[in-house]
Amino acid sequence: MKKLLLLLFLLPVLPAEAQLFKKPSARTAPTTDEVTKGLKEALSQGVTKGAKMVAQVDGYFKNPEIKIPFPPDVKQVESKLRSIGMGAQVDEFVLSLNRAAEDAAKEATPIFVGAIQKMTIEDAYAILKGQPDAATQYLKKTTTAQLKEKFMPVVKNSLNKVNATKYYTDIISNYNKIPFVQKVNPDLNSYATDMAIQGLFVMIAKEEKNIRKDPLARTTDLLKKVFSSATK
Repeated sequence: MKKLLLLLFLLPVLPAEAQLFKKPSARTAPTTDEVTKGLKEALSQGVTKGAKMVAQVDGYFKNPEIKIPFPPDVKQVESKLRSIGMGAQVDEFVLSLNRAAEDAAKEATPIFVGAIQKMTIEDAYAILKGQPDAATQYLKKTTTAQLKEKFMPVVKNSLNKVNATKYYTDIISNYNKIPFVQKVNPDLNSYATDMAIQGLFVMIAKEEKNIRKDPLARTTDLLKKVFSSATK
């Protein structure tokens, strides 16, 4: 009878005591599904914020990290034109070039988000445990070719809309009229597209770094759980 009473007394205690033998990480570690969803959420958040920052007026032009300069391959054109008093025209062209990138950046987010949704479980874990810019590098690897193909028409239209193409044509035409200079005619659309995409990646990388290192940047419980586990 005494043994029976002792067993009845211990029964409520056993479940709680048993919990002491479980590993704490088993309760807190994110599941495979959570890791994948968390990474996609973080990437989508970074892409959206990064694209929004550069798509506003002066998003490129007044950001020294991503401002698009006069094409460096024909730097001699800029120098020569400035030396003969055409600096204002060069400045107007550089401004219009950045305005085109700002305008085109509004179309970039859906392209990035589409690529993010295709991310596999293996990709997610590699990014979670990878370098501080692992997610950005993943996007570069998986989207650059597609972005260039889909982004270039947008950039071209934007260049035309803000008169960058006209400014560029006038500048190159005036340069090519200068005696004894070597004629040039670089591809403005390719240059502007590459620089616009490069600028986007710079801003996305900054957002990724922020989410990885700053707990306050993890705006949802899922992000907190996934990225907290990555730092353990």
